[in-house]
Formats: sequence, structure tokens, C-alpha cells
Amino acid sequence: MSYIDRAAKLPPRTLTVGEQKKLLAVSGKHVDGLRDHVIFSVTLSAGLRESEIVGLNVGDVVPLDKEGAPRWPLKVKRTIELRIYKRLANTPPEAQYVRLSDAAFFKLQKYVDATFVDRGYKPEASAPLFRSRKGGRRLSTKAIRTLFHTWQRRAGFSKLHGFHILRHTAVSNAYRDSKSIRLAQRIARHADIRTTMRYEHASDEDVEAVARKMIS
Repeated sequence: MSYIDRAAKLPPRTLTVGEQKKLLAVSGKHVDGLRDHVIFSVTLSAGLRESEIVGLNVGDVVPLDKEGAPRWPLKVKRTIELRIYKRLANTPPEAQYVRLSDAAFFKLQKYVDATFVDRGYKPEASAPLFRSRKGGRRLSTKAIRTLFHTWQRRAGFSKLHGFHILRHTAVSNAYRDSKSIRLAQRIARHADIRTTMRYEHASDEDVEAVARKMIS
């Protein structure tokens, strides 16, 4: 249900707080859900796009030694420099950084430990961070969309969403928690703040909460 004038540009569709909790809860407790749970947590923390998630290498999230190899034992960084990201056409590449929340940081470290450290596997810096369970190849964007639909069904969602809704949700969360459009712009990494201003809206949950308290 929307309370927005149809003449205005609609805000991005996002997950409710309840849906976010359900998604993380069901993937977090499932025996085979660690990789996917960490993908969802990192995306909700940093507002990554699906291409940015699947493009992450081990060397992007852990420090490297003088030879350019991942420093052992592998310790996850709180700030990640992206190699793959969306940028405007005909513009030179500029460094883009994302910062992980405490929860996403600890979960990513747990994933790295379980995937590499505990097995004594020393990956190259160019090794994919999130791998397919078949052959250890890099996850594709198609695969990440499929697994997101699978977990939405397991969480009991009445409607399935595309993976990009997690990015929309992350930016919306950043604005809701900070009430700063500039901070939300930093999280989204938007070049034009007018793009971020789409997130400067009241959610249906916000409207309902205020409506319940209205004098009548």
C-alpha cells in the first residue's frame, strides 16, 4: 500500500524490518546457509550491488603481504576497496570504499575461517570470495538471484523480490537511522545526491506508527 502522490517519483521498494530479520534468521540457522547468510548481511551492511558482491576476491577483504599474497592467517578488513563497481560512462575509475557493520564484519570473518583457514587452504588474492558449491567457481549474478529467491521462500515471503532490493534496503536503513541524506549518499556511493533523495521518504511502517498515535 502506498501513500505517495502518483505524480511524484515512487521511492525504491525495500524490505521491512520484519522481512530483514526473517531472511537473516532463516539463513543464519540453516546448516548450509553460512555463505548466503554472509552475502545478505554484507549487502545489507554496505549496500553492494549483485555484481559487486560476486566480483569480490579474497584479496579485496584481507590484507596482502609484500608479494601481493593474502597475509596468513586471514583477517578480514573492516573497510573494503572495491575493484568492481558501477560508474558513469566515460569517467575515469576512482577508488570506492565500503565499510562493514560490526555484525557483518564478524560474520564475514567466520565465513573466511570456515571456508579457508579451518581447511588450511591458502587462496591466491584473485580467488573468488563467494564460491559456487560445485567446483569452487565464482558465484554468478544468476546464481545469486536464484539463491535469494530460495531463501525468501524459506523465510515465508508472500512476494519474491530481486536481489537489488537489499541495496535499496541498506540505503533506506542508513537514512532512517541517521536522518542524514549526505550519510545515505556515502553509503549508496551515488555521484548525484538527487539520486539518493529518493530514499528520503516515510515507509509504510513509519506512516502506520505515526497514524496509530494521531489524536482523533
